[in-house]
Amino acid sequence: MKILLLGKDGQVGWELQRSLAPLGQLLALNSRSQAYCGDLANLSGLAETVRTYAPDVIVNAAAYTAVDKAESEREQAFRVNAEAVGVLACAAADCGALLVHYSTDYVFPGQGTQPWREEDTVGPLNAYGESKLAGEEAIQASACQHLIFRTCWVYAARGKNFAKTMLRLAAERDSLGVIDDQYGAPTGAELIADVTAHAITATRANPALTGLYHLAAGGETTWCGYARYVLEHAVAQGVSLKAHAEQVNPLTTDAYPTPAKRPANSRLDTHKLQKAFALTLPDWRLGVARMLTEIHEK
Repeated sequence: MKILLLGKDGQVGWELQRSLAPLGQLLALNSRSQAYCGDLANLSGLAETVRTYAPDVIVNAAAYTAVDKAESEREQAFRVNAEAVGVLACAAADCGALLVHYSTDYVFPGQGTQPWREEDTVGPLNAYGESKLAGEEAIQASACQHLIFRTCWVYAARGKNFAKTMLRLAAERDSLGVIDDQYGAPTGAELIADVTAHAITATRANPALTGLYHLAAGGETTWCGYARYVLEHAVAQGVSLKAHAEQVNPLTTDAYPTPAKRPANSRLDTHKLQKAFALTLPDWRLGVARMLTEIHEK
């Protein structure tokens, strides 16, 4: 099996290099790759890459992810998250490849308290969410074989993440203020990559499994609850901090205005994914604890 991976240096892309390698011949690209084009802003180059390499599976882990900048860089966000995805989908359809793509809970309007199901009515609150929804629609319109995974609150030990920011601030300050009215499940890039590899194998054996799925860790929390858990774990590991979990103060979204509006409800119902692929998605704390241990050991 020949696999083409785009966005190899991102949080999910980095983990995908590990999880996909045992499945077959893997070509992993980033936007700076030379022999093949991996730049999602280069639409003709992307199409040529697929034609030339002729993969059995295309995994697109590249995206425009600057949520606030997307409000003023709408054209760029749509080029990468929608137009380029449409090009990949059409190229996948032409060569008979399975396209794997990652989307987001930001396609939903974000109200209520119930976890979002795949069939629920979409309604993005910001330009980033609109661009990601347009990418989903381009894939579905192409009629290519596809797996679209909507996820939320993605983190990894590699690179910047929310947990590292909280640890840095807690070492510098006596108290922190963190949003406490947005709900979701911190979801590790490692988990996403492992589920992806499993799903590709299953879908190649049973094409009826193609479609749209929600992929997130189990349980739920707020950003404030997430921060408190991070600091509790750090202190238990012997990390010296000025601010402990008790000094993390809850804030409302209104107290921290941003250019792009954020959803209050990022919960995702993952029953469809778990049933289709015979999976159990672990509680979010397990992945975060593992990531934190990895950070502390470096």
